[in-house]
Amino acid sequence: MKLILIYIILSLILFTSGCSEKNEPPLPVESTDENSVDFDDGDFSFASIEKGDDSACGELSVEEIQGNKMLKFTDSGDTMENKRVQKININVRKLLGEDNPERVRRIEFDLYADAVDSLLVTENGESVKAPGWIGGGGGMVDQNEKWYDFAEYSSGEYEYDFSGACHVVFEFLLADTGIKWSSDMEDDAHFLIMRWGLQNHSNTYIDNITFYDSDGKSIPLSNRES
Repeated sequence: MKLILIYIILSLILFTSGCSEKNEPPLPVESTDENSVDFDDGDFSFASIEKGDDSACGELSVEEIQGNKMLKFTDSGDTMENKRVQKININVRKLLGEDNPERVRRIEFDLYADAVDSLLVTENGESVKAPGWIGGGGGMVDQNEKWYDFAEYSSGEYEYDFSGACHVVFEFLLADTGIKWSSDMEDDAHFLIMRWGLQNHSNTYIDNITFYDSDGKSIPLSNRES
């Protein structure tokens, strides 16, 4: 009889433990670098939507998500069907000043995505309100007015309507050959963040943009309070 009672108690403990291990929705990541663009001041005057034949239409704003302010690309709602690309242009000179863009060797930021509708279909045929695959790439025009592609990024969220952070790293791998920015460029230094392959009606969020020099040190922002 005692053995039966012990078995029942152990079963209840295991059952309760199993229920408590339910996945929790992902939380936004807070910046730990004083030189990061965290959008807490609400300023996004350095960001714009890139227009073009394959570009998605939408609007930019700063939105607060779970207590964390981010840059939001609010999609027009037809990007998935038309297989267009969400493109955000970041003016680096407005952030770093006249001379600092040429010091940049790496850019890092956190990217998030949400789901507006339940159009993501899982392997078992279930319709889910989740963004699904989250991926894309980026690029910049160098001092010689030539386009340079950064490495692509990839993540995903198949359970919740708002994803966790996809930490993106754009590196200037060929800076020693002249593929970089310079202080005497005719046009402002800028880079493009792109997201493609949407599997649901979805918006994109950017946070914690940080620029690093060749020594791996973050570059201070111009005319901004730390």
